[in-house]
Amino acid sequence: MKELVEYLVCALVEHPDAVQVSLTNDENAVTCHVVVHAEDVGRIIGRQGRIAKAIRNVVSAAAYRQGKRVFVDIQS
Repeated sequence: MKELVEYLVCALVEHPDAVQVSLTNDENAVTCHVVVHAEDVGRIIGRQGRIAKAIRNVVSAAAYRQGKRVFVDIQS
């Protein structure tokens, strides 16, 4: 899961070396904390959150196949 999120985010940002992805596991869900460079936050969120929603949809579909729930948290 971490590799998928990191691949998607690094493809979109100007500073891929500043991308950090960490996972937090709970009983029912996994939370992906994504930290990007301050200049790249707008690129990841997109207009009206469309890109962030698309990233969440792709990751959720991959997690569904594994029987998990995933939340993506974007931070700067």
